[in-house]
Amino acid sequence: MSDLTVNVKHMFDTMQPDTKQPDTTPAPVPVPASGPDPDRVPLERLEAQICELAGHIAAATCRFLVLLGDFDARRGWESWEMPSCAGWLSWKCQMSSGAAREHVRVARALRDLPVIRAEFAAARLSYAKVRALTRIATAATEQGLAEMARPMTGNQLERFARAHRQVSRAGDATARTWRRLSWRLDDDGSLSGTFRLPPLAGAVLLQALRAAAGDLEHPHDPAASAPVPTDPQASAGTDPQAPAGTPAQARAGEAPAASQATPVKVTSSSAADALLVIAEAFLAGQIATAANPEVYQVIVHVGTDVLAGVSAETPPAGQEPDHPADPARCHVEDGPAVSVATAHMLTCTAVLSWMRHDHDGTLLDIGRRSRKPTAALRRAARERDHCRCRYPGCESRRVDLHHIQHWINGGRTCLENLLSLCKYHHMLVHDRGYLIAARPGGEFTFYRLDGTAISPSPPLPASDGAIADCHDADITPGTIIPPWYGERLDLDYAIHAAFAHAEYQARQHDRDQRDQAYRQTHPQPAPDPDAPEPEPRQPDLYGINIITAAQNLGKRYAYSSS
Repeated sequence: MSDLTVNVKHMFDTMQPDTKQPDTTPAPVPVPASGPDPDRVPLERLEAQICELAGHIAAATCRFLVLLGDFDARRGWESWEMPSCAGWLSWKCQMSSGAAREHVRVARALRDLPVIRAEFAAARLSYAKVRALTRIATAATEQGLAEMARPMTGNQLERFARAHRQVSRAGDATARTWRRLSWRLDDDGSLSGTFRLPPLAGAVLLQALRAAAGDLEHPHDPAASAPVPTDPQASAGTDPQAPAGTPAQARAGEAPAASQATPVKVTSSSAADALLVIAEAFLAGQIATAANPEVYQVIVHVGTDVLAGVSAETPPAGQEPDHPADPARCHVEDGPAVSVATAHMLTCTAVLSWMRHDHDGTLLDIGRRSRKPTAALRRAARERDHCRCRYPGCESRRVDLHHIQHWINGGRTCLENLLSLCKYHHMLVHDRGYLIAARPGGEFTFYRLDGTAISPSPPLPASDGAIADCHDADITPGTIIPPWYGERLDLDYAIHAAFAHAEYQARQHDRDQRDQAYRQTHPQPAPDPDAPEPEPRQPDLYGINIITAAQNLGKRYAYSSS
């Protein structure tokens, strides 16, 4: 607003070339641009370009999802030895796993929603709106939902879709058994998330949490930490001075049981501690009987400097903090970092396994004495491979160890000859005979039988044209802008209108089906071509005296009033 050469009107900026004023604003950071100088382009033109490009992106995204739906229906991802279309999309198009699964879901839904697909292709609906609509729309309701979504903003449509799903699932038997658990790691390494369980399963979980919370020891609870007298008379319950009717437990000086005195109050902290106790009990039970107990263990990697008390704040120069050769490493396996104090606490009770690392990583070897890898080799392989399948594009965590040079061909059971592969790709490597080349630094390259290398992250092809050439829609700066003028969303009315329209469409569909069935069972006779055509009905014409009619109406009103 300090630049006097700019006239602000209706949120658009218009340059005044005739006005010359000194520029006192700081010099902007140079940004590469393909067009004219952005500082000299009016803001209204920049806004128009942004909105027009958003429309082109929406139309191109629709084209992309239509092609993806056809590719998925024809199972083209199987030719790349991928277990799913989302896995192929994540690998080939450089997407995260979650984004790839969402794109595949929307692409599959659009194949059965022609109305929404047409609105999306014309850039009248954005990808965010289409994502929300594909969660609730069906072939019978997509017309009405598309009309309602047009004037809404993206946030309003997300709220509407969320409420629509809640209402539609109220009486759904499938929704009553639907369960979900999602988690994430925060910036400080803490684990947080949400879950959803059916009523009976939720009651089981709550009962387990309450029971585990009641079994937890509270050392700061006075009733729980009260000392028990060891007097023989008190322990025998024969205190002669105790009044009559006193319970033996009270005469013995014992604290009453917490479950008999007051019920345990489960708080958010005690419920979290109880959940941890349940998880620890499960892992402990599995470790005692499992053939591969490392699967049920929480492994923390701690460097020698941490255990020796050396400061672990500054890693050595030229090494990453989580490098296997870093003596100051301190983190959960395939997880966040932990504090040095936590590592010291774990060393009091945890089982310590020593592994030697050089500047390239862990080197362990048990020769040809055994084909099955030892526990130390499995831990080393998981650490090197980050607990994931090493096949290009696969991120599966359920992995087996594969001998690169087969055992029957003289392969050794050492870390350099072992590779983590999921069950699908492990079987694929054996069936197809893929070649695996080990490279320095723990890198591996997969080759097909014809010698073609499989790229771990194939680059995207270069663009050979403008984005407007990717679709056939007629895009203008106002195409993507919804006709919204700041109104608040009446969510109750919107849900009522959506379900009322769906009910009307269902009744109309049933009526049309009944009429069609009646016409098939009761065919109408063919019209007689010689029959004369009926004359059109003529309306009856009669005169009306407006003055007289008004006088009569006034008299009638006056009579009724009196």
